[in-house]
Amino acid sequence: MIYTLTLNPAVDRELIIPRLELDTVLRAKSVVVDCGGKGINVSRALLALGVRSVASGFLGGNNGKFLLEGLHTSGISTDFVWLEQETRINISIFAEHDGHYIKVNENGPSVNSNDQQKMLAKVSELAQSGDWWILAGNLPPNVSQDFYATILKILNQQGANAILDTSGEALQFGLQERPFLVKPNAEEAGVLTGTSTETSVQLKNIATMIRGMGAQNVIISLGKQGALLQTRGGTWLAHAPTIEQKNPTGAGDSMVGGMVYALQRGLGMKEALTWGVACGAATASLPGTQVGSKNLVTSFLTDIHVEGI
Repeated sequence: MIYTLTLNPAVDRELIIPRLELDTVLRAKSVVVDCGGKGINVSRALLALGVRSVASGFLGGNNGKFLLEGLHTSGISTDFVWLEQETRINISIFAEHDGHYIKVNENGPSVNSNDQQKMLAKVSELAQSGDWWILAGNLPPNVSQDFYATILKILNQQGANAILDTSGEALQFGLQERPFLVKPNAEEAGVLTGTSTETSVQLKNIATMIRGMGAQNVIISLGKQGALLQTRGGTWLAHAPTIEQKNPTGAGDSMVGGMVYALQRGLGMKEALTWGVACGAATASLPGTQVGSKNLVTSFLTDIHVEGI
């Protein structure tokens, strides 16, 4: 089974405007409201590829009910821990004229120690050998930065495969538990290692450093440029296909979904890299919060060039 864990999910509200202007009243041409959060985005990408997953994390209040109903309507199974506090709302404003956007995220509800223990118990109950777990996104307020590390320890004890997609201290602590794969973007990887990310050689060295911190495998997402993957067997740079970018939000999460899709089918890491980059490109080529369909993803596969570094 594949589980996605989103500890700080959100209702995503996107407003489309003709152009971005300051100090004036802007009127939206359209509004899209969707289920948000990095792990939830991975579940949506997997569903588009025809693969089931279970979305878990913390939900609360009317916003949480909205998210739960949306996930069930789309066909995604859920197993959440419920909070008394309200799940957050994130706002995106996208300007059609030049493609610029503004994204403002709420901090989210403060999660008390009792609810945190409920989550750890749920992970311990669900995790089984051979499962795939994607731990994605920032931690909610009042949750210790080593919380992902605690979850990773449980998953390792159960023999599950864990993918960690977070940043900062949460990533640093998580690396100590040797996750199967981590996926920082270039900026996050540079901050983590204190190293420049301007060249492919620098990125390779950074990936080596992150593996030295504990990650078994590292993929560094590079946006329009694609992604760099390093495993024990080598380092590869996958160049993304040329697309007309509509909205990059969620593209990195789709990349993770594509990789998990390939890995759970028994494909190698290099093939999984190609699927990941194709899924990211497909999502970035679509407006709003859409994710790429399997047909669209497949059409990009042959346009991705992978080179050894």
